[in-house]
Amino acid sequence: MTDTTFEPPKVWTWNKENGGQFANINRPIAGPTHDKELPVGKHPFQLYSLATPNGVKVTVMFEELLAAGHSGAEYDAWLIKIDGNQFGSGFVGVNPNSKIPALLDRSGPAPIRVFESGAILVHLAEKFGAFLPTSGQARAETLSWLFWQMGSAPFLGGGFGHFYAYAPTKIEYAINRYAMEVKRQLDVLDRRLADNEYLGGADYTIADMATWPWYGALAKGLVYGAGEFLSVQDYKNVQRWTDEIAKRPAVKRGRMVNRVSGDPASQLHERHDASDFETKTQDKIAPAT
Repeated sequence: MTDTTFEPPKVWTWNKENGGQFANINRPIAGPTHDKELPVGKHPFQLYSLATPNGVKVTVMFEELLAAGHSGAEYDAWLIKIDGNQFGSGFVGVNPNSKIPALLDRSGPAPIRVFESGAILVHLAEKFGAFLPTSGQARAETLSWLFWQMGSAPFLGGGFGHFYAYAPTKIEYAINRYAMEVKRQLDVLDRRLADNEYLGGADYTIADMATWPWYGALAKGLVYGAGEFLSVQDYKNVQRWTDEIAKRPAVKRGRMVNRVSGDPASQLHERHDASDFETKTQDKIAPAT
């Protein structure tokens, strides 16, 4: 704990010197900072993204749709690095919130923009009639768990992740507060998965695709270096579910798309054809070092 207590001013003002690792791209206003048009490929869907957990949700969905035989789900995945590119005029035109992922559905007579990862998953699920039950308890459960994830992830990422891994100073109160909430969320998942193979019930759905990139990675200690701190191994049902989803070939491919870190063989910066997974990963195109 710090020795001093912060007293909020009557009117908050922006101090660029504060904010931790991502302070240089955080700002309290919206809108573009520069003009930059987005590229457009040949496929019906144009995805502008990065392989963060939110981005992986959508690339996994596209790969699952293609694996299930929905050839109309072919897509171009363009890399948008979170280094200021998200404030280009073209990207802001697709997502006024300047966050990845953002989608242009060009399969109809006029392009449709879709932003927020959960909205993209629902849009694609309804368009192709896949991975979302059409009625009854199964649909209600799937949508409930999808929106559970959308509401819970900010506590994991923006809350726990920020204060545990990225904040310029370690604040005991903030870390304890968010660690408690993240462990409660893991317990919520663990209890659900004790009696159900997947979050929606017996079938794999967009609820799993949305939740796995966040909580599956957390369960394996892959985000924030916090696995030991949170005792993630104790959540046995989450571990089982995580491992099962990780084995899916479409999930393995989806994790690679727009990835810019880790093993070069796991990085496919842009995806424009199914063959790109075999020919255009960074280990094959990056210069030798």
